[in-house]
Amino acid sequence: MNQHHSHNSSFQHQRQTSKRWRDDREQNDRGHKSSKANHHRPEASARQTPPSAQALSARRELYERHFPLYKQPVEVGSFSLDSRRRFFNDSRQMRYYAKPEKSPHFDLNDGYRDRYIKRDENVKEKLDHILRWILANRPKLTQKADASSSSALDVDFVTWRGHLTKLLTTPYETREGWLLAVTRFKGTLYISEVETDAARRDRENRTGRHQEMMYWGYKFEQYMCTDKTDGSPDPSGVVDTNEAFCTVVQTRLSDHRLLFSGEVDCRDKGPDAPAPPACYVELKTSAEICTPKRRSNFHRFKLLKWWAQSFLPGVPRVVAGFRDDDGVVVSVETFHISEISRLVKVGIAAGRAYGQRTLAATHLRLWEQAEDQCWKPTVCMNFCSDFLSFVKRVVTQDDPHVVHLFCWNPRCDVTYSVHSGDSYTFLPDWYVKEMS
Repeated sequence: MNQHHSHNSSFQHQRQTSKRWRDDREQNDRGHKSSKANHHRPEASARQTPPSAQALSARRELYERHFPLYKQPVEVGSFSLDSRRRFFNDSRQMRYYAKPEKSPHFDLNDGYRDRYIKRDENVKEKLDHILRWILANRPKLTQKADASSSSALDVDFVTWRGHLTKLLTTPYETREGWLLAVTRFKGTLYISEVETDAARRDRENRTGRHQEMMYWGYKFEQYMCTDKTDGSPDPSGVVDTNEAFCTVVQTRLSDHRLLFSGEVDCRDKGPDAPAPPACYVELKTSAEICTPKRRSNFHRFKLLKWWAQSFLPGVPRVVAGFRDDDGVVVSVETFHISEISRLVKVGIAAGRAYGQRTLAATHLRLWEQAEDQCWKPTVCMNFCSDFLSFVKRVVTQDDPHVVHLFCWNPRCDVTYSVHSGDSYTFLPDWYVKEMS
């Protein structure tokens, strides 16, 4: 039986929480609303694998097992990206958390028209920044590797944290599919995302309101962060989404050794702050919760993504700014990652009790549906582990020019196609040459 190993209270609590979730009743997939799947058709020259051949199901009930082993993530490095997206093997873009008032009334619209530099989303960076970090820090990753190959890495998978987050949330995703490209090189599997046709259309057709709301999240960070430990937030400055600070962590999920990187919003600045990644803080914004439906959606969807994104690298808490419809933050609340899954269960139970007390049939049905479809950490982690095992079985050819494209859409199985020497190749020549 797999054990969920941990080295701190956050991971120990997650293990206990997951055990309670295992005792809950089975999920009811039929309760989900149907939505049109996003389809992507690989090039005709690709060798498309029939769905009946090798495929992986994403049905939740298949992953109701013991919580898999997940070792406490260890930060092995970090890097920064400047306003021109140039890579620096240091922490120059690190910011520090400044605790706000409970009701700060931050205006998230400030600066949108005249102090906003937006990163060009048409430029697909793939894994390039992580690969540059690997080349600059190779001794950290090759000490235990195969002695016959000085270039081999002591990890099974290299990827971005965001790609793993999508895998964790897949069993509960009802709208957006994904495409993940995988290449085996020198024994290590590299996972990069390919934008789906549907995602590209959504990006290109965003409304002005949608783009403004995206800015709100970055502006909230400006109100909450300082550039120096003894400084104060400066909301009068420019919001530049090109700049980033990223942590690089190593961990193990079941028997999969992982190396991944993710952007970090800020860290605690006190002298008693723990070492990374436990000192990091994730910053989020969300609509003010003022109706039962909003609360249900917040618990079922938003908290799931917040949990997955922070649990993977070992970030212990999310600080959320709740805003009104005009983009003004009216309250700030802290969510501890080790408590989120329990909070969801308690919130749904309270909502159900409210519906019973008030005899509000609409509210009661809403919360009963939410209870049926409530997400479980063990399902998320087991699906991710099984997907990585599936990838290991499928991607056996060690060639940086061969790409296996894994495709998933809601209510479908994960399938794949094989591509050689075409536009899906993502390991750059400079990396292949240096590692060879």
